[in-house]
Amino acid sequence: MNIVVVGLSHKTAPVEVREKLSIPETNCDRAIAQLCSYPHLEEVAILSTCNRLEIYVVVNETENGIREITQFLSDHSKLSVASLRPYLFILLHQDAVMHLMRVSAGLDSLVLGEGQILAQVKQCHKLGQEHKGVGRTLNQLFKQSLTAGKRVRTETSIGTGAVSISSAAVEMAQIKVQNLAACRVTILGAGKMARLLVQHLLSKGAINITILNRSMERAKELAREFPEVELQLHPIADLAQLLPHADLVFTSTAAMEPILDRAKLEAILDPIQPLMIFDIAVPRNVHSDVNELSHVQAFNVDDLKAVVAQNHEARRRMAIEAETLLDEEVETFATWLRSLDTVSTISSLRDKVEAIRAQELEKALSRLGTEFAEKHQEIIEALTRGIVNKILHDPMVQLRAQQDIEARQQAMQTLSVLFNLEKTANKQFS
Repeated sequence: MNIVVVGLSHKTAPVEVREKLSIPETNCDRAIAQLCSYPHLEEVAILSTCNRLEIYVVVNETENGIREITQFLSDHSKLSVASLRPYLFILLHQDAVMHLMRVSAGLDSLVLGEGQILAQVKQCHKLGQEHKGVGRTLNQLFKQSLTAGKRVRTETSIGTGAVSISSAAVEMAQIKVQNLAACRVTILGAGKMARLLVQHLLSKGAINITILNRSMERAKELAREFPEVELQLHPIADLAQLLPHADLVFTSTAAMEPILDRAKLEAILDPIQPLMIFDIAVPRNVHSDVNELSHVQAFNVDDLKAVVAQNHEARRRMAIEAETLLDEEVETFATWLRSLDTVSTISSLRDKVEAIRAQELEKALSRLGTEFAEKHQEIIEALTRGIVNKILHDPMVQLRAQQDIEARQQAMQTLSVLFNLEKTANKQFS
């Protein structure tokens, strides 16, 4: 069994490609079921965010497993394998393990050290478990990666001052308009990204904020988190009436198709009314053709890179410190993974020794007589089990800890020969 990750991110693909591969949480169950149906994929987890789509799998045959994932991505995106391949990255074994650790720690994010990704990795793990995609190996990998992400944030300073995509959008807006307090701000959406937008807008001085959302109850939940300000709440159906009164628009809905395009804006905006739009959703909420309007400026997640780069150097130095912690977590997982190779040998050895112990105990108790045996059986049972456990302890620990693959295989083979374990196993299954 090998661990593989196939995916694409803000580093390898533009937003117009990423949005075609986005898998919403509501479709995750079907995607996992489809991937698990392929013959060479044993376990599956899907990490889909605005900046990445990554499929983590345990494969029983690497080349064929990669081919199955690539075909799935092609079918899902309606892009040919040939046109999709230049945007994909493929990482195997320890490289795949380290990649997930880095993702969880925020070291692979557009905004280096951002904290939101850790919750997204946790949700990916949860969905993989719920939809029967995550088995023993991926379960341990994700648990170790979440531990790694938490360690980096608590034991290094990389998270200090780190910003999310939402705060990068607000920062960019402030650069463009100078004074957010004088702007009428409209946010489309009321999810986590919208909550972060409100938080950062308020911290930068914005006071006139309107929320439009499909669910008014969700919008009210968001408003309750900010009792210090009166947010204006409206259904998304009021978009045409409210947008002409906005100076800045932030979009962060889960819509799979653009909400705003040139035709819609032309119909509702005055030709001399300037409007600035920051689209932080993937798939995009704003069609690229809106930039054809002379009075409209639209920015998407890829446009935020210049803002993010300003503080990147300081965070990069912090990331070097974080990499050392990740090396430790990777080795912890590698040790656990290596121990799986020894499970069958250790199990066979324990079974054989236990069978000998039980057989010899039964003989001894029968010679001691019924009265003595009944009175002292529990003590004798504990004694023999203790002796067996102490004899087996060191060989088992050494076998699990052996890092050299050839040496570990040789040790297991030696145990099998010395204790005739293959013959024992054959008897059990005959």
